Amino acid sequence: MEFSKFINRYKTKLNQLFNEEDDIDEISLSRGLPHDIFQEVMECQPLSVFIPEEYGGRGGHTYEALSMLEASSYQSLPLSLMMGINGALFLQPVVNYGSEEVKQPIFDRFLKEKNMGGLMITEPDFGSDALRMETSFEKMTEENSNTYKIQGTKHWAGLTGAADFWLITARRKSGKGKLGRDIGFFIHDSKRGGIEVEEYYKNLGLYMLPYGRNKININVPEEYRLNPRSTGIKMMLDVLHRSRLQFPGMGNGFLKRMMVEGITHCKQRSVGGQSLFNYDQVKKRLNKLQSSFTICSAMCAFTSNNVPIHKDVSGMDIAANAIKTYTTDLMQQAAQSLLQLTGAKGYRLDHIAGRALIDSRPFQIFEGSNDILYQQISESVLKRMRRLKLKNLSNFLSDFTLTERASDYFSEMLDFKIDQKLAQDRLVELGRILSRVISLEFTLRLSDKGFNQKMIENTIQTLQAEVEQMVTSFISKNTPDVVEDYEESSSWLEFMTPKYAGS
Repeated sequence: MEFSKFINRYKTKLNQLFNEEDDIDEISLSRGLPHDIFQEVMECQPLSVFIPEEYGGRGGHTYEALSMLEASSYQSLPLSLMMGINGALFLQPVVNYGSEEVKQPIFDRFLKEKNMGGLMITEPDFGSDALRMETSFEKMTEENSNTYKIQGTKHWAGLTGAADFWLITARRKSGKGKLGRDIGFFIHDSKRGGIEVEEYYKNLGLYMLPYGRNKININVPEEYRLNPRSTGIKMMLDVLHRSRLQFPGMGNGFLKRMMVEGITHCKQRSVGGQSLFNYDQVKKRLNKLQSSFTICSAMCAFTSNNVPIHKDVSGMDIAANAIKTYTTDLMQQAAQSLLQLTGAKGYRLDHIAGRALIDSRPFQIFEGSNDILYQQISESVLKRMRRLKLKNLSNFLSDFTLTERASDYFSEMLDFKIDQKLAQDRLVELGRILSRVISLEFTLRLSDKGFNQKMIENTIQTLQAEVEQMVTSFISKNTPDVVEDYEESSSWLEFMTPKYAGS
């Protein structure tokens, strides 16, 4: 089937399911995706976009994957996340690192039996510090020398208790019980048992996806271990960076929905005797929604052009982290704006504004907290500047492949020397600035392809204003300390109550 027919069929099916046959508001308020709706969604074989043609899929083309995620998130952000977990965190790693003897059987079950897969990395005591995970693997005894024993606890894995396959990360245990530094990835078929869901979490949003804490005690045949090209850590970086680079697929459909809902509401709503659409502050918010959609569209184009399925993206940390952080910030900002525009009726979980606010918030946390990733962007740039013996930020950006054109729009603004020993909070601020400059680069490249020029021009102005504001804060910022003895003399009431002499 031609891709245009495939994606239109999928969009039509989602619109029919979520808007015509069922009430998306009611669906979103229940835990899990109703089985009949899941079956109909999967009849369109959306996950086939992640599977190469030789295994029966559509080919693993990046632009197809992003388009499918975009179509999903326009109707339902949790549904898009479900598809993203299956594709970026299970199917694509198996495509690139799985042994040939297990690929076809696994892909057949996804294509013919509507199976799902997920990834388990995070542990209760080691969230962002994933390399210190305590889940271990070791070879079995001589009788089962081609089998690995894996034990540990994982949590916050999307599709907990629902996935048919899992990718599970672990560290090798030595004979003395010590854990190695490198990471191993293992495919586990849930039919084999060994994973006990100890608790299902009452997640604040994303009701469609179950999360929880899992006790792992499994045996995995050797052929179900992923094969890194070098180290397991580099393989994990490739998996995570590829996933972050595809966040714009989920983000763009969501942002378009926020934009459409915002414009539609404002044109229909009358306040003070005139259309809400005519107020300057409202137009400012709507312009920001359009700029967010434009930026995310540019990111989709960048990923489609630069991230084919078999490319090792473990070294694309700056692009991946900039895309993930800014996309998810834009998503949360868009939800906040839509809620502000819709007013009180939007502050309901069964209204798209309230639901969008809650569902988009964790995107700034999972797969790398944005504060940490912004810091890592800065550290990577500073490392490159040291290597080139450059101190001026503008000089570096003018010759850096991700900012060479965009730097012209900030040449004076960013014409200052960077201290290589920035405090952590300053690194986070600098990372935010860099992500916006990189995003303008993507936007300019999208402009070359003929994207709506008025939206491009507005987006350029929006990014310039945002960077200018951030730079002002970055240059002049003083870092206050936390007052530890905050209870001392901190009650306003004691200064207002009359004091009387005597007993």
